[in-house]
This record gives sequence, C-alpha cells and structure tokens, in this order.
Amino acid sequence: MDGSVIPNLKGIQAPVNFTAPMDEKPYSYNYDPGPGVPLRNTTEELHTLTVYDGRGIDLTLDREGFALVHHQTAAADLYNEEIIKSVYYPECCELMKKATGAKKVIAFDHIVRNAAKSGAGSLVKLPAGRVHNDYTAWSAPQRVRDLMGDEATELLKHRFAVNNVWRPIAGPLLRSPLVLCDSQTLDYDNLLPSDLRYPDRTGETYAVTYNPHQRWYYFPKMQPEEAILISCYDSSRGQAARFSAHGAFDDPSTPENAPPRESIEVRTLVFY
Repeated sequence: MDGSVIPNLKGIQAPVNFTAPMDEKPYSYNYDPGPGVPLRNTTEELHTLTVYDGRGIDLTLDREGFALVHHQTAAADLYNEEIIKSVYYPECCELMKKATGAKKVIAFDHIVRNAAKSGAGSLVKLPAGRVHNDYTAWSAPQRVRDLMGDEATELLKHRFAVNNVWRPIAGPLLRSPLVLCDSQTLDYDNLLPSDLRYPDRTGETYAVTYNPHQRWYYFPKMQPEEAILISCYDSSRGQAARFSAHGAFDDPSTPENAPPRESIEVRTLVFY
C-alpha cells in the first residue's frame, strides 16, 4: 500500500509538519533547559498532501494502527487531575480492554491540550504540531520496566502494547485536528529515534520524516463522545501495527473564529 490517490475516498489537501532528515540524533527538552540552550535540534519540513476522511471506513488498531470509537465518559471535568485519574483512567482501561481483548490494561500518563490555557506553570499544553510517535522500540519496554517493577521481566516475555486514548474535550473539534498515518505505509526508515529530555530522565520518541508513500487520515468535526485509539508500539511482529504516527495539522477549511482545540490523551500499557 502507498499514499497514492484512492478513488472514491474523500480527502483534503493540507500542510502536514514533518521533521527534516538529519545526521545527528534529534532531541527536545520537556522543560526550559536554561539560557543559551536550544529547546530542540530539529528542523521542521512542511509537505502538502492528501489527508483522507476516515469516517465510514473500516480502520483498525491492529492494521492501520488507529480506530475511531464511540465512548461516552462520566468524567465531569477533564481538566481536573483528580477526576481524570479516578474516573477517566479506569474508563480508558476498560475501553482499551474491550477493543483489544487484553488481559490487563494500566493507564499511566495523560496530557491535556488547549492553546488558550497553556503557558508557563500550566499543566495544559499546546497541540503537538509535528507528526511523531510517542514510543520507540527502546522506550516502550523501558516504560514497562519503569512502571511495573518486579512484574516487568515476566510481562516483557509476552505481547504488550503502548496505546493512547485520544478525545476532544469540547466539540465539534474544528481547529488543529489529529492527522494519523496508516501504519501499513509507515516505513521504519522514516522513524528517527529522538531523545525527550526531562529534568530527571531521558525518554525516547520517534520523529517522522516525509515519504510520499505514506497515507494519512483524519476524523473531521470530532465530538466529545468520540475517541481515537492509537497504537504507539506493539511488541507483536507481523500480527499488528507495530508503530504509528500522529500529530496536529491545520485544516484549510477551519473557520477563522473556530475555538482552540481542547483534547486529552491518556497513555496505557496493554498486556496480552
């Protein structure tokens, strides 16, 4: 499969932001590293390409690496840390269990995004404007070791995944929708292991370079009762989408007065 035009599929022409190819290992800081230290060493590269409307298409977590699901949350306030962890985390675990048939799912991290509420000292962040993948072949099993303690050795002998649950907090979502790459068209050569530096540790994500064979989708005008399940890493080789890529993009049809995107993504460890 490749990213050539598919007859009868609706799509838009839109700019998508990639990382330019580079020789050294990419890095970025998740905090202010201090005066004179650049936040990242990468260069952005915009490509205008066809982004297909994924609604009404059979897109699956194991094949394309993402899926749209209908799910109503009981969480009254998805900006409230206590409610997110006590109400929304368990919901995401049950949703992921049902979608994957996994034996055990653990929600361990989340990010809330809203440009209007982001800024210094805020836990709310901007939409991630470059396509990327949250975990790599190294960092996914390392996260299991970090979080699962003595259980990790046994758990890593079996299939596991790191999957996200991504949801708009308000809708319809018109600004900075999520663009997602069909995993079947994502070449490993276009995934650049990239250091993500925290004050106390260094994680690793994949920056993504452009390839014309990549195929990209989005789900226009998402509502809060909808969620996208994203496979960031799957230890199964050949049976499932091993890696995927996603990021925010600018839909050229977005009204000028559209409100900023409000969204939450929860990361889960999925054990089979």
